[in-house]
Amino acid sequence: MNLPNKLTLFRVLLIPVFVAVLFIEAIPYRFLIAAAIYGIAALTDLFDGKIARKRNLITDFGKLLDPLADKVFVTTALFCIICLTEHPTWRMLLTIATIIIVAREFLVTSLRLLVAGSGVVVPAAQLGKIKTTLQMIAIICILIEMQFGGWLAEKLCFDHWVGYILLAAAVVTTVISGVQYVVAYGSYLDPEK
Repeated sequence: MNLPNKLTLFRVLLIPVFVAVLFIEAIPYRFLIAAAIYGIAALTDLFDGKIARKRNLITDFGKLLDPLADKVFVTTALFCIICLTEHPTWRMLLTIATIIIVAREFLVTSLRLLVAGSGVVVPAAQLGKIKTTLQMIAIICILIEMQFGGWLAEKLCFDHWVGYILLAAAVVTTVISGVQYVVAYGSYLDPEK
């Protein structure tokens, strides 16, 4: 197994650690630790692709596992944050954002599979990469704000705003990139076939 695939697999193995840290209340600074774990996972996502392309180590295993690891980690983090959010308005907004993000991922993944059946490879679009980056940064900010929310609200007059503004930007980017994929590859969705 090459280094990029090891990094991707490491990211997958961090998911249960991330969840455990979030839900074990006895862990001091658990949200901050979870944000650090998520940050490490985000860095492995950055480096595995760069190393694979630079060293020509791209494998079918990596093509499958890398985007899957990203989607599972983002979805897991959002679901965990929803479970841990006490304020009903924030929980509702997070739930809506998560539904949009997950629906887009199902749509694009299904479209990619359909198009692949015709022998066409759908490359990752630049906007899709921006979307993933925004999602990851938003999640890290929300976790940090969950740790220090009371202090931030008191000292800086906001509570969760930065993370949620970034998440809103990620949702907008998610929708636009999903529409781009449908426009580019929608012709494969012929109901007569």
